[in-house]
Amino acid sequence: MTLRIALILGSGPDVLRAQAWPHSSAVSLVVINNAWQVRSDWDFHIYPEDFPAERMPTEYDAQVQLPITSAQYVPIQNQFGGFVYAGATMAFTAGYWALGALQPDVLAFLGCDMNYQTPQTHFYGAGTADPLRADITLQSLEAKSARLMVLAAQRECLCLNLSELAQSRQVFPRRDFATLHTITAKQYASLLRKLQSRFDAEKIQAAQQLEAQLNYTTPTGRYWENQGQFDADKLRALDDLWLGVIGGDND
Repeated sequence: MTLRIALILGSGPDVLRAQAWPHSSAVSLVVINNAWQVRSDWDFHIYPEDFPAERMPTEYDAQVQLPITSAQYVPIQNQFGGFVYAGATMAFTAGYWALGALQPDVLAFLGCDMNYQTPQTHFYGAGTADPLRADITLQSLEAKSARLMVLAAQRECLCLNLSELAQSRQVFPRRDFATLHTITAKQYASLLRKLQSRFDAEKIQAAQQLEAQLNYTTPTGRYWENQGQFDADKLRALDDLWLGVIGGDND
């Protein structure tokens, strides 16, 4: 069994470690926003509607390298409940898009720690800490991370965090990059079962029932146009449920 792996690169300072990594044919390389500058051999470049045109890559092989815009990721995001439940920042959007479009066995992240306590917030210096903006969908980055991990695991996909930074807002198990090249089908299955065994099935059910009850759907993806209909307290309660789903250390 050849494992299908999606590697998502964000713009955190740790992402520069990826420059020296080999790009295996078994790995789909997904770069977010400015992270196309880290590797020229990316497979997919995903970015939001307001990504500046002057920051787009100007030279790439259009036959094998594909831009991923809202036209592609909004419908897939909606399959997983939409932006209000998933968390409207590109690390999560890229994760759900990859989960739905690429259907990987392993979904690995680097440069997506969303921790901005150092002077160099991004690999290119100081940037805008988008996930920390005042946004009703991002009250708990950890909860949104837990939700993605659980929904991926329900689809037999293992989420991993390749970061070596001391702090990360992602709650996925941590592994080094070598794992992506050496992991066997047996090891993948063992790691996935270990992760799934940590989940509280009753809280998953409660979280999904609350999502259905609230019915905070935004088919266009532009949730901010109807933000007045969303209750921040109810979304915090939902975040608490998703956080309660996982237990133990993220190893």
